[in-house]
Amino acid sequence: MRFNSARRGAAAGAAAALLAGGLVALVGSQASAAAGCKVTYSVNQWNTGFTANLSVTNLGDTLNGWTLEWDFAGNQQVTQGWSGEFSQSGKHVTVKNPSWGGTLATGATATPGFNASYSGTNTAPTEFKLNGTLCTGSTGPTDPTPPTSPPPGNRVDNPYAGVKAYVNPEWSAKAAAEPGGGAVSNQPTGVWLDRIAAIAGTGGAMGLRAHLDKALAQGAGVIQLVVYDLPGRDCAALASNGELGATDLDKYKTSFIDPIAAILADSKYASLRIVTVDEIDSLPNLVTNVDPRPTATPNCNTMKANGNYQKGIAYALNKLGAIPNVYNYLDVGHHGWLGWDDNLGASADLLAQVAKDSGSMANVHGFITNTANYGATKEPYFTIDDTVNGTSVRQSKWVDWNRYVDETSYALGMRQRLIQAGFDSGIGMLIDTSRNGWGGAGRPTGPGAKTDVDTYVDGGRTDRRIHLGNWCNQAGAGLGERPKAAPQAGIDAYVWIKPPGESDGSSTEIPNDEGKGFDRMCDPTYTGNPRNNNHMSGALPNAPLSGHWFSAQFQELLKNANPPA
Repeated sequence: MRFNSARRGAAAGAAAALLAGGLVALVGSQASAAAGCKVTYSVNQWNTGFTANLSVTNLGDTLNGWTLEWDFAGNQQVTQGWSGEFSQSGKHVTVKNPSWGGTLATGATATPGFNASYSGTNTAPTEFKLNGTLCTGSTGPTDPTPPTSPPPGNRVDNPYAGVKAYVNPEWSAKAAAEPGGGAVSNQPTGVWLDRIAAIAGTGGAMGLRAHLDKALAQGAGVIQLVVYDLPGRDCAALASNGELGATDLDKYKTSFIDPIAAILADSKYASLRIVTVDEIDSLPNLVTNVDPRPTATPNCNTMKANGNYQKGIAYALNKLGAIPNVYNYLDVGHHGWLGWDDNLGASADLLAQVAKDSGSMANVHGFITNTANYGATKEPYFTIDDTVNGTSVRQSKWVDWNRYVDETSYALGMRQRLIQAGFDSGIGMLIDTSRNGWGGAGRPTGPGAKTDVDTYVDGGRTDRRIHLGNWCNQAGAGLGERPKAAPQAGIDAYVWIKPPGESDGSSTEIPNDEGKGFDRMCDPTYTGNPRNNNHMSGALPNAPLSGHWFSAQFQELLKNANPPA
């Protein structure tokens, strides 16, 4: 369901998995502006080193060039930085804007990060300065609270924070019935509304109201829905094609979106935070899989020409965004799809245009990466800034000139580019970690040998796919990080939107009434196409139709789980 396009894509460099930290900020004033800034500083540390991520928000006038400064309290020493030019003199650290990110508009956020060494106590800095202004989170010296406007419809900043997430009893029962599955069967997963019949429920399956009622009965505070039935759906992946033809926009609106919106607007469910992941795969396809790209498909060319992806999503955002307790998240592919320079920027601009077409950019609460895909949350043994004998890892066959090596760095880089495209600086990202653990005996325990750049990357990468473009029922994959709210600055949650154990597509052609085709990328004997540079598919054998239970896959995910199940 998720695939790479031929390479290219952009923006900031790698960032690390960050688990703890503090909010620091101080303020001053400038003669030319009511200056102010806010800085969050989060770290993930071990005995002799740590990774830190900063979120720097400009609360004053637009800055054409920015410099962030702070002093360490101990002997911390920066060894590597990204999304900024780092220098250090004694305890004093200076970060200047990267060449691609010199402008910091009012309300915009920069997200530099770094690796560092230390001994003793790793105390966080107590104050930061942005262009000489102390950052307190406000625009005045006596007001410690940053100026904020209430979220639309009184929405909270992070719908996952402080509440229990809904556990789908249908998925939970299937997981629990598997040997060892009880270890994870209590995890919250996405509820997929992937055809009109799914709204009422079909074949004995629960419908939307049944799930919402069950969420209330569980005492859940948030439920996750995948809204997924666009006309001409998934124009580049036959396994996840849908029931609506390329021109069925009116039917999409009246028979799919309108009934969903009517149910979600029922006051009975007003206490629930309803996260909607809206139409995955679609908009990225209009960037990477259309003419003149070598990965273009006739179906994607058709959908770009008729505009029904953009029109359909804009309509869904408008209808769902009008409901005060609904939180719309749009799909941004994954790092192995949009991480190249001319993919990332074009995708961010297209997403911004569709949000504007919906009537308000505020109809989009955030974005999700890696939905139903396998990209590692964090590659622990190499970064985009590493070199081997003077050769950058970007030149390795695996990275292939990408700007990112994992989903965390990509999510934060894409987030910054989306803010530059006009989205609110408080937008949050979701990372689908349901199948990206890559554990088991094949998981590296340290960096690869520095014989050459390919040996180094291939020996150290935890993502063990044959190629980044492989997306269907990948052999060797494992469960990833368990769902978790606010794992670090800029990330609203790790989520399991794709329920582990549900197939990506059938290994062979299977007649069906669900509108799902046969995609050779799900065939383990397939030798590939331009979107995966003609590599083997890496798919498991004997898989059922997409969305159907695949016991062998679940068992493999459980066996290879990282962290262990």
